[in-house]
Amino acid sequence: MGLHQVSGRPMIPKSKSILVVDDNPSMLKGMKRLLREHGFNVTLFGSGAALLRHADFDDAFCVILDIDLYKESGIDLRRQLAGRGVELPVIFITGNDSDAKRSAAIESGCIAYPTKPFSARSLTEPVEKVREASF
Repeated sequence: MGLHQVSGRPMIPKSKSILVVDDNPSMLKGMKRLLREHGFNVTLFGSGAALLRHADFDDAFCVILDIDLYKESGIDLRRQLAGRGVELPVIFITGNDSDAKRSAAIESGCIAYPTKPFSARSLTEPVEKVREASF
């Protein structure tokens, strides 16, 4: 992570964020609150299209994707990100677990797969591991 400079003096590096995609506004709000309580910067998106319009993936260290987005697939979104060269670690969340979805998520390389309603720890633990490995 590079240092930013002002007037020739190095500054503290900007903290990277978690990108969170879920089409449920209350779920987004709850995850934002939880992750911020654990010291993470969070950027929220209500759709995969909104995430894809996000220009600066370099400021992120992890993506949390809902598998079942409105008229979208989180797994397909993961593939689109990879196709654009975005290789951030992904945590999939779902309220509609199935063997097929779980297998597809694992095959896509996700680092965790908590099912809704999930405990705070089941979401924050994998994020902590990614942060520790990234910095």
